Amino acid sequence: MYAQSRAELEQQRKKTLEEIEYVDNMIKTTAKQKSESVSDLRIIGSKLNMRTSVIKGMQDEITLLNERIGMNELAIDMMESDLQFLKKEYANSIVNSYKTGKVNTSLIYVLSARDFNQGYKRLKYLQQFTKYRRREAEIISEIKGQIETSRMKQEKDLAKISELKTREEQQKNLLDAERVRTQRLVQTLSTKEKQLQRELEEKRRIAQRIEREIARIIEEERKKSLVSEMTPEMKLISDNFAENKGRLPWPVDRGVITSKFGIQSHPVLKNVTENNIGVDITSAGQTEVRSVFRGEVSKVFSLTGANWTIIITHGKYFTVYQNLVDVKVRQGQKVETREVIGRVFCDTDNGNRSVMKFMIFASEGELTLKLDPELWITGKN
Repeated sequence: MYAQSRAELEQQRKKTLEEIEYVDNMIKTTAKQKSESVSDLRIIGSKLNMRTSVIKGMQDEITLLNERIGMNELAIDMMESDLQFLKKEYANSIVNSYKTGKVNTSLIYVLSARDFNQGYKRLKYLQQFTKYRRREAEIISEIKGQIETSRMKQEKDLAKISELKTREEQQKNLLDAERVRTQRLVQTLSTKEKQLQRELEEKRRIAQRIEREIARIIEEERKKSLVSEMTPEMKLISDNFAENKGRLPWPVDRGVITSKFGIQSHPVLKNVTENNIGVDITSAGQTEVRSVFRGEVSKVFSLTGANWTIIITHGKYFTVYQNLVDVKVRQGQKVETREVIGRVFCDTDNGNRSVMKFMIFASEGELTLKLDPELWITGKN
């Protein structure tokens, strides 16, 4: 279990560092254009979270290594205690054997038997005793080897701890530098308060229009269910969708979540919150969008400022993909898991970033539930 925990921590750290490198490349592209936006701030914010996660993972790994060192120390103490006892017993056995060896007591012991059977049993006993003493010597040698192996493991663990602490310090320095950069960017953007307010209002307007459209589509589906029950195929899809919570694939091949689900504080505007009905996923360059599960395309429509939006029905569940171009599907078309349905709009004026909003809804009777997509998609993309 320990080895698995170490392996999982190392794998997670490797993956997160790859994501940080991916984000760094996005930031460098924008830096060349000398642009500063809330999008930059959100990307740096996601990077801060990832960096903090790396540091936490290193600290957890150091804790595990210290625990193993403690267990090894206890094992070494016990083995050394056993070794001393066995050495003493073995030494006494050798001394006694030497003292009695001159008169060959073993031969006398066998010959003094009252009959052949007893003599045979005594001979077998002496053979077993000799074998036992030989085994004692082997056990002493084995314990010595185990102690040496445990000490070598301890040395490796101590070296690994030293390496992790050095790397942890490096990550903390990078984190401090990124926090300073974040503060400077916040100060710069604070001078553009009116522009940011306008952008926020536009985002809210688009979100409200999408919500109304989704509510309308779900209401249509609900009315259909009153007339006829859900088909066996769609019921199976709905059940399978629910069973795959936490295991759905990402709607894009690479990307980072730059705006989470629910009410979030605005990164610049004070005392202002945003109610995100999905998650914003930011990618670099041309990015294809894939259906996260098999289903049927309920609606394809466009909104000013948000490009195309696709809604896919999965029984009583609905996935929504917003800010798409080059749409590959049409209303009523059935799609499979990971099937390409379009491409995210790539903003050439903002470092070739592609930002897609991804949403999940569920119909429960007359209620429409907004679900947190992060709880449904896999932790690895």
